[in-house]
Amino acid sequence: MKKSTRRWLWGVLAACLLVGAAGAGVGYYLFFAPQIFPSAMKFLYIDRTDTPESIYKKVYALGNARTLWGFRLLAKAYRYGSCVHTGCYAIKPQDSAYELFQRLYRGHQQPVDLTIGSVRTVGKLLQSMGEQLMIDSAEIADRLNDTACLRRLGYTTETLPAFFIPNTYQVYWNMDADRLFSRMEQEHERFWNASRKSKAQAIGLTEIEVCTLASIVEEETNNAAEMPVVAGLYINRLRIGMPLQADPTVKFALQDFGLRRISKTLLSTPSPYNTYLHAGLPPGPIRIASPQGIDAVLNYARHNYLYMCAKEDFSGTHNFTSSYARHLQNARRYQKALDRRKIFE
Repeated sequence: MKKSTRRWLWGVLAACLLVGAAGAGVGYYLFFAPQIFPSAMKFLYIDRTDTPESIYKKVYALGNARTLWGFRLLAKAYRYGSCVHTGCYAIKPQDSAYELFQRLYRGHQQPVDLTIGSVRTVGKLLQSMGEQLMIDSAEIADRLNDTACLRRLGYTTETLPAFFIPNTYQVYWNMDADRLFSRMEQEHERFWNASRKSKAQAIGLTEIEVCTLASIVEEETNNAAEMPVVAGLYINRLRIGMPLQADPTVKFALQDFGLRRISKTLLSTPSPYNTYLHAGLPPGPIRIASPQGIDAVLNYARHNYLYMCAKEDFSGTHNFTSSYARHLQNARRYQKALDRRKIFE
């Protein structure tokens, strides 16, 4: 072989090697080199309306990306547009296009916190869940308005607040209504362990009745030390057949939670929730009771108190007594304090 031919062949080979090396370098840079540089881990939420194009834009905005050409090429090769997975996904500092794409393509979600709050109404809870999850609150409400669904869960519209146990749970952002209720059932069963069930039975109350009483206790006081005392007072009344006469049940009947003074006229509000008119517990909880409130009922303070009245110093605590005459004295002091502050409703 002539020298010139050999040189030509070596030149072609060298050129091919250079082109191959350059191609490999470009490929490595596009697919495997870090391309995502957020200041800290960010979370990408992909919902039902998202497309690859909208996802690119979200990644650019959240991840401070250098380039997503590698991501786009992978998306085209894998036909990502036909298999977009909803959910919450982590965007990590130093992510490569390949790492991020594989996370999204395979649906490797990042769990999110779902906070079930001790709120006054199921409506507020549904709104809160709708704001925290991909599922719309109306979709959850439709399911809970379905009598068959409620019957399967073992609740009615009135007792439904007892189904939810306030806490923060890790879930997937794109969970549907069935999975949500299934998870809430699991958490309910986990909370109502053998010890709590045994304590409820010893008091003579069902789980729903414990939650109902706890909801009243929590509306009466937010002082943790007082909760078992208030619970004990109401249990004393239940045992002797005395009406609970709990002001918070009147507020619930009126759906006016801002009232600071309950007049005699309001005490006659016609409602099954009005415990001045009806003996025993109301039809269901007047708020979603917290674990603290439920445990205050299950571990109620043993005493002989039958009456309580808010202290006139507005400390948020109460005067307790077993004497009706003493209770009237406490009530007069509190009413005078309200008058001095010009609180009439």
